Amino acid sequence: MEKRKLGRTGLNVTVIGFGGLPMQRCSPEEARQVLTAAIDSGINFVDTARAYTDSEEKIGNYLSDRRQEFYLATKSMARDRISMAKDIDVSLRTLKTEYIDLYQVHNIKKAEDLDAVLAPGGALEALHDAQAAGKIGHIGITGHNIEYLIKALKTNYFSTVQVPFNCIETTAAQELFPLAKAMDIGRIVMKPLGGGQISNVNLALRYIIDQDITVAIPGMDEVRQVQENIAAAKPFRPLTSAEQQILLQEAQEIGTEFCRRCGYCLPCTKGIEIPQVFIFHLQYTRYGLKDAIPKRYAALPAKASDCIQCGICEKKCPYDFPIMKRMDQIAKDLG
Repeated sequence: MEKRKLGRTGLNVTVIGFGGLPMQRCSPEEARQVLTAAIDSGINFVDTARAYTDSEEKIGNYLSDRRQEFYLATKSMARDRISMAKDIDVSLRTLKTEYIDLYQVHNIKKAEDLDAVLAPGGALEALHDAQAAGKIGHIGITGHNIEYLIKALKTNYFSTVQVPFNCIETTAAQELFPLAKAMDIGRIVMKPLGGGQISNVNLALRYIIDQDITVAIPGMDEVRQVQENIAAAKPFRPLTSAEQQILLQEAQEIGTEFCRRCGYCLPCTKGIEIPQVFIFHLQYTRYGLKDAIPKRYAALPAKASDCIQCGICEKKCPYDFPIMKRMDQIAKDLG
């Protein structure tokens, strides 16, 4: 598989990396199988986060004895020095490693987030301390808001940037990626399959690989997904005109307003599994599963009709997705 230099870090990473968010949905045995398959396939970049519940722990449990075979990246939503320092130490313990190649400031959503990280006593100081102590190698930043990521890169403190990019969400290619390339900053693509919304996996990943990015990190929780993702890069083939049209048509059908299944909205105050409810509704409306989905939806302990419109989930959503409005529609369609 092709490897690309992750900007000024100098790390040569496979163009397809491993996104660790779905690990939290895996049983221990499933996690072991998926992680082993990923490393066996040649993937050498593994990304996770403190916010992904037990994802770090599972990666530590099943990959610590193969630590020399891959680069390890994780991230924290801590904004101050003390909290970030604590999170770095927790990551080291749960990942069962003495060194993390890339530690990222996670999910810069507002100006206040970036200001807090950069301020005296902010998280950046803890990251610099960890570098000096040999705990981490490089410092990166992640987010969904292009404006604040551009501001962050211009400070010249960050060696990588991680952002959503796929055949639907292409904004990052307009200014962020060119700026990052000019500054020799690695470009890490999250949500390359739109959080699972894009069904043409091979075409979607080949589209991304052909862009000016460093590594795409699709989330994986099945061995089958590892195989599908790797197939897009082994060997890589640019999209034909016909394939471009197929991907464009799917992007138009999905639109720009959809759930990426990141799970930041959880837990719901009424116990609604919000991403799962959205998946059922998508399968019901888009894929025509008019008989099977209502039965599966009816088995959920909490449904869209239980939503009390408290708005807590929308405040946590990094995409500003209109969750409450969508819950109203799902309640009308499915109950």
